[in-house]
Amino acid sequence: MQTLIQWYATHFPNAYELNDEIIAATWETVYMLGLTILFAGVIGLIFGVIITVAHEGGILENKVIYKVLDTLINIFRSIPFIILLALLINVTRIIVGTTIGSTAASVPIIIATIPFFARQVEIALLEVDSGVVEAAQAMGSSPWDIIFRVYLREGLPALLRVSASTVINVIGLTAMAGVVGGGGLGTIAIARGYNRSRMDVILVATFLILVIVFISQVIFNWLIKKIEH
Repeated sequence: MQTLIQWYATHFPNAYELNDEIIAATWETVYMLGLTILFAGVIGLIFGVIITVAHEGGILENKVIYKVLDTLINIFRSIPFIILLALLINVTRIIVGTTIGSTAASVPIIIATIPFFARQVEIALLEVDSGVVEAAQAMGSSPWDIIFRVYLREGLPALLRVSASTVINVIGLTAMAGVVGGGGLGTIAIARGYNRSRMDVILVATFLILVIVFISQVIFNWLIKKIEH
């Protein structure tokens, strides 16, 4: 262990000096990821279910609701995240009282993730066999029963797969938030690494981001296998 620390200090001297900051930044990234999973996950799932059941031929077909949600999702998904950060400055200040830090950065990340995840949920639920849905309707199941017992249960493996891809996308957004001082490993890579020409800091921050991606992927792969078997 001592040899490994010495090797790290020798080959990554600038990163070694910033150990405490890097550790804190890693937890900030995990914190932003957790907040986004919680809020964007729940809201995105709700919107995804609504747009699925409201589309043409859906169990609760409603062209107005579908058109409104579909348009909003397309609009927000089309806005580059770096621009969304600027557009939501006042909204962020109203919600959390500041525009700097990991909590503030979580606001635009959550708002950017909701439409992305909602569309992924729609795609996943539309993969559910329509015959199963029709059979449930023929048996007199209510829309709520079909949503929970057919769409969400039968579509769970697909939902987990799109959730995994969404989480990876969110990790990328947390890094991008570092450009505007959003905290986390993105800020370390930009402010402490790129701006000061310290490549070793950038490499360490990138490595830690990849570790978080790898761990999240392993967790989702394990969940998917448990569900499918």
